[in-house]
Amino acid sequence: MQKLGRALIVTVVIVLFAVGLICGLVVARLTGSGSAPRIHSTPAILKQVQALSELVTVKYVIEKVEVYEVPSENVVGRMIGSQNRMLLLAHGVVKAGIDLNRLRADDLEIDGKRIAIKLPRPQITDAYLDEKETKAIDRETGLLAPPATDLEQTTRRNALHSITVAARQSGILAEADERARDQLTRLFKQLGFETVEFR
Repeated sequence: MQKLGRALIVTVVIVLFAVGLICGLVVARLTGSGSAPRIHSTPAILKQVQALSELVTVKYVIEKVEVYEVPSENVVGRMIGSQNRMLLLAHGVVKAGIDLNRLRADDLEIDGKRIAIKLPRPQITDAYLDEKETKAIDRETGLLAPPATDLEQTTRRNALHSITVAARQSGILAEADERARDQLTRLFKQLGFETVEFR
């Protein structure tokens, strides 16, 4: 008799637990919690994307030997080959990315769990010479050559320009665009979108 009573109590507890679980699931579904789809608004998404600000995605480090020569303007100086000459080992850093602050609301299109985005063009965001690694290898001042007041500064400017051009030719902008798309795709997937398209 006691065993029958215990079995009855255990059965009642199991039934009550199952009923409570079912009620909990029904209430959660009715109140919109649980796995209900999230609704995204364009302004809210735009604000989250713009919070990333300038998305610097690629950095190239390029080393280059830059030679800058200024021949003498004097006839005698030209005859004897007098010139100012600078030889610089330039260590440059070029960064590229996409400025997300340029995005507008009409650059985003949201349809359920699909989002399409029109990205601004990638651009060079920074370019500079690493002063610790950049070294003047040789400097020559000719006897009849013009004053060499800005010889090193001009050589540095030329080196930085050459390094920036080399980064562009090596595909830094295309790589910045590709990496920005990868990072934004991960962000949108985390926000619950299933399809991410770039226009």
